[in-house]
Amino acid sequence: MIRVLLVDDDPLVRSALSLMLGGQSDIEVVGEAGDGQTGVDLVAALDPDVVLMDIRMPGMDGLEATRHIHARESPPSVVVLTTFDADEHVVSAVASGADGFLLKDTPPGDIVGAIRTVAAGDAMMSPSATRSLVSRLRRGSSTDRSAAAAQRLTVLTERELEVAVCVGRGLSNSEIATELYLSIPTVKSHVSRLLTKLDCTNRVQVAMVVHDAGLV
Repeated sequence: MIRVLLVDDDPLVRSALSLMLGGQSDIEVVGEAGDGQTGVDLVAALDPDVVLMDIRMPGMDGLEATRHIHARESPPSVVVLTTFDADEHVVSAVASGADGFLLKDTPPGDIVGAIRTVAAGDAMMSPSATRSLVSRLRRGSSTDRSAAAAQRLTVLTERELEVAVCVGRGLSNSEIATELYLSIPTVKSHVSRLLTKLDCTNRVQVAMVVHDAGLV
């Protein structure tokens, strides 16, 4: 069972999400919060697997709350769910440690699928969010940053680099396993080591390093 915490300052949004997710046999909504600080507190109290996080909320916003959550040992996955599609929101969400970024007008089935995806250890970005990230990478590419990214990748083994490139291409764990002839647990182990060695909090940040290095 995937345990989900809803963090949004709009009670109608929380109610709609709770109703939608309540109909799934493998998902349980374990709590709701109307602001970031309460969300952080409930993560500690309820130990959810996935947090659906709004960005703009009173007091602590969703980005700061995500940073606090990802500073925990063994944090849950965080999917930012927002009405705002600006490039800076996408980049800020990824930098804060979000494992996914979806707009609130995303079809219900896709939101459910995103929860299952991040719970399995993969990242999930809406097509528009992916375009925003790619646009940012293209605009901000520079020789210095490319060199810095390439230097970061030198700590990886040959196999870890292969996995990192696959992550940069947006492949899921199962797709990486198929392409590199590895078991899924082995891929998960490699991804875990990538996060540690590259000092990243999620696989989207790994993908950004690979993109910056010009390997994808």
